[in-house]
Amino acid sequence: MQMMDRALRWDDLAPGLRYRSRGRTLTETDLVNFVNASWLTEGLFTSVEPGDREHGAIAGRVVPGALVYAYAEGLAKPTMEGIGLAFLEATLVVKAPSRVGDTIHVECEAIERKTTSKPGRALLRSRIDVLNQRGETVLTYTALRLVRCPPDAGAGPPAVAAGRP
Repeated sequence: MQMMDRALRWDDLAPGLRYRSRGRTLTETDLVNFVNASWLTEGLFTSVEPGDREHGAIAGRVVPGALVYAYAEGLAKPTMEGIGLAFLEATLVVKAPSRVGDTIHVECEAIERKTTSKPGRALLRSRIDVLNQRGETVLTYTALRLVRCPPDAGAGPPAVAAGRP
């Protein structure tokens, strides 16, 4: 899969385009700052006492899925720079826990793009998988974004969704 760390253009965003981001290690500082900023202060994320963690369902210093999602958006950001106009919706599923020390990256696939009734604007639907250093998918989401396109982009036949279930 191609590493992508540059802004994409409209022509790049054909359904079926697949790329991956660079990695980002989740640190204790990231966890503490996010928990304090978001008020996700439950013991699962805040306690370092072994007695508090013994009976938990997940071992280790667990990182909230919301933080993993936020970092995934940041890792995907360079590809949308200059073309992205608005984030409209997402359907998100946490598949496995992430822990302090995990290194995550995103793998993205353009699923669908279509122009809107307003020239120069289009909708882009993408599937984003977040994987850890072991290649395990920890989070996946489908995002719908409003993006820039050439004013005449809707003049030809519309792009259709990639053949993905």
